Amino acid sequence: MGRRGASGRVPARRRAVTGRRAAPVLMATALAVLCTTAAAPARAVPSAGPPGGYAFAEDARPIEGAAGPADAERLEPGATYRSSLPVRGAVHYRLRLDGASNAYVAVTAVPAPGSAVAASDGIRVSVRDGEGGSCSFDSASIGAARSPGPVTAWGRREVFPAKTRCREAGTYDVAVERTGGQYAAPGAWDLELAAFAEPAPKRVGATRAPEVWDSSSPAPPAGEPRRRRGGAGFAGAPLLGPGAWRDDIRPGQTLFYAVPVDWGQRVYATADLDGSGGRGYVPGALRLALHNPARGPVADTGTGYGGDPATAALPAVPPVAYANRHAAADKVSGMRFAGAYYVVVHLAARVADDFGEGPFGLTLRVGVGGAAESGPVYAGESAPRGLFEVPEGQRAAGTGAGGEKDDPVMTAVAVGGIGTGSLLLAGLGVWTLRARRRSGAL
Repeated sequence: MGRRGASGRVPARRRAVTGRRAAPVLMATALAVLCTTAAAPARAVPSAGPPGGYAFAEDARPIEGAAGPADAERLEPGATYRSSLPVRGAVHYRLRLDGASNAYVAVTAVPAPGSAVAASDGIRVSVRDGEGGSCSFDSASIGAARSPGPVTAWGRREVFPAKTRCREAGTYDVAVERTGGQYAAPGAWDLELAAFAEPAPKRVGATRAPEVWDSSSPAPPAGEPRRRRGGAGFAGAPLLGPGAWRDDIRPGQTLFYAVPVDWGQRVYATADLDGSGGRGYVPGALRLALHNPARGPVADTGTGYGGDPATAALPAVPPVAYANRHAAADKVSGMRFAGAYYVVVHLAARVADDFGEGPFGLTLRVGVGGAAESGPVYAGESAPRGLFEVPEGQRAAGTGAGGEKDDPVMTAVAVGGIGTGSLLLAGLGVWTLRARRRSGAL
């Protein structure tokens, strides 16, 4: 320790020298801590919970679906709700909308873990105007693996210049019902409903989706996987940047991850399941899906599992563009806005019958291709605020089809969020400025 004067303070000249020598050390420390955010969640993420369990948003409001539109309770854009769906009959909710904004309601249905379900079991979501005219309908089903995992479909009220229906301000009906007919699995299903609003753009752009885009499948990012724990629901999905990520998954479990994708960029992902050495075969055992920032389904794929390593790769999707919404195919129309896209992985419960309870090693390889571009200028704010944008601190340098490496700093920020890193660098900047002022005053 340095010699102190009678006051107990280090002399001013020595203090200045010490500050100048310490700056590189503190800078290195701050950068080291910043980079480690790539290996730690950016926010508190609920545990994935038991196999098959779904983590509902902590702020989800309880709401009861009505038997008809007249008695339906209101959904507020920007809020999340928890409800239930009986085996027979639709449940209704209502939206009060203006004449300009687009509105979306994503519905996630959660069968009871361990329940018996058929491939055709699922949900249908429809939106109708005040006169009963159809605005949209969408459905999602359990699939070939017959595994009771969460399924998500969405309803939309879209305002297009050439569209005459569903453009008026007023009350709209959102109906949710089971599919599967007389063979539908017994028992009510829990529901999570999330309502979103997208303001109109200040200037009307293209009214047709791009006809040409790169539909090749880029090579998955290489490199040693970094550990990242998936969330058990949309609300708890941790951020992932481009790269390789390692997790564990059990039969019946669904894991959620969020990938920031800006205007002009596209996302691709593969899921690799480790081999187990057992015998048997489960069709559609590993399911990989992509959902947009409003939780709307974009693309999904699946592969069977017979004990050897298995890979599921998302089909190619176009770069994010506002005009994509005019396309008929989900994998194009779903890529309609910037924001956090959700990569969802499900391992069929039946895998446990032949290969044990696990856990099984899972490797995700995520890529974000292309350079970020300017998007539309909205006439107002989305609900919730900032939903259809990527914060500056979460933007990642896109990789090309050849698999070039991302900017390591941008990747670290995209993965870890900006909270810890910003505080460190901001604090270091203030400290450095003060040190320079002290030394300049001597």
